[in-house]
Amino acid sequence: MVYRLLAVNIDGTLLQTNSRLHKTTKEAIEFVHQKGVFVALVTSRNFASARKVAKALKIKPHIVAHQGAYVGAFDKPILVKRISEDLTLELVKLLEVSSSQIKLYHEKYMIGNRVNLPENLVGKASFYKNEPFFYSHQYVDILSEALAAQPAAPPKIDVICDTVSELKDLMTALGTMYDEIDTIQINENKFTIVPKGVSKWDGLRYLAQHLNVRTSEIVAIGDGTDDFDMIEQAGLGVAMGNAVKEVKSAADWQTRTNDQQGVAYTVKELFRKQQQIEHKDLNKDLKVNK
Repeated sequence: MVYRLLAVNIDGTLLQTNSRLHKTTKEAIEFVHQKGVFVALVTSRNFASARKVAKALKIKPHIVAHQGAYVGAFDKPILVKRISEDLTLELVKLLEVSSSQIKLYHEKYMIGNRVNLPENLVGKASFYKNEPFFYSHQYVDILSEALAAQPAAPPKIDVICDTVSELKDLMTALGTMYDEIDTIQINENKFTIVPKGVSKWDGLRYLAQHLNVRTSEIVAIGDGTDDFDMIEQAGLGVAMGNAVKEVKSAADWQTRTNDQQGVAYTVKELFRKQQQIEHKDLNKDLKVNK
């Protein structure tokens, strides 16, 4: 089988536990790119954060960010799905009744509410060690008032809860009340709100269609529960050695951990004997859904 698109999750997959990119992994990504294989970073991160990781590679990969709501080339969007301004304001007003931290992510900025969650919860659930400083972060006392004055239509909203029961209650309420959105649980204290039908796999599949790549020609590598669909549906799904149990059960193959350079090992094993791919440049008009 000839694989034409390599899709790699960032945290827990491409990066080591210390959030660093190992030299061996970087060289492996360059190696597969030189063979004519498209490379995509597929992540729950915002676009600016994902692009900073992409800059550390020696190539310019495609980026599927915001949990799949943003699909783009290295420097321009192909597709962006958003939660409407009116619905965003309505959701925030509902969420403000709880004690949760609410964070709206746009491609160029983040705005969130100030809350008194334990520092260990906020630190664990909301920040990446290499979050770019040029990506604007703003915190306000009452988020709904800020949005009423300056409306926003974000690709995703992150919600960090004080307790597991609060998270479950909010996800159940939102799922019952709104048909226009989906909720994705990230961990025991954090979930993400995205436009209906958005997922990492949905974004990756859209990118593959744009690149004229069949789903059977995709290799997807990941570790988290939100990687489950793309690993199960891709032509070859690869679970990291540090992946959660559900992801390992869905995978066709299991590799080493992120601290053992599992991505590099996978790439060398799968693409070492694959011949270089010749493909035409894509000159399609890029249309962005806003």
